Amino acid sequence: MSELISIVYKPLEAASIENGFTRLPMMGARLVAGHGIEGDMKGGSAKRQLNIMAHAKVQQLSKEGFEAAPGQLGEQLIVSGIDVDALPVGSRLQIGDSAIIEVIEPRTGCAKFERYQARKPVDAAGRLGMMAIVVADGDISVGDTAVVL
Repeated sequence: MSELISIVYKPLEAASIENGFTRLPMMGARLVAGHGIEGDMKGGSAKRQLNIMAHAKVQQLSKEGFEAAPGQLGEQLIVSGIDVDALPVGSRLQIGDSAIIEVIEPRTGCAKFERYQARKPVDAAGRLGMMAIVVADGDISVGDTAVVL
């Protein structure tokens, strides 16, 4: 069974904090079509609304010495039971009863990732999950099922 393991977001009041990726854990959130996580300052872009990773890859990166507490890899959602990195672009996932996200491109890491991890993004190549957009609103909670449609 696939499920949502972690939700983190960057609240507007964290805009001036330079502390890693500044993601705060949540037990539940609302996904908003065309934006991302409600209240997340990282949302709103047409191409970068959510960063989603596979739990198994987060665990693997942690064993390799990456900082992997919730949000430290730059992700917003972590799911178990789905190899997020293997999903074809255009794949859709339903999380909970009604939220639907669409995978749009692989995450490759950036200068910020390198700065906070003190490792090059290439060291995690192919394991940083996918960028996604929200195509249908919905409330999500840690423990919700995640299904590839």
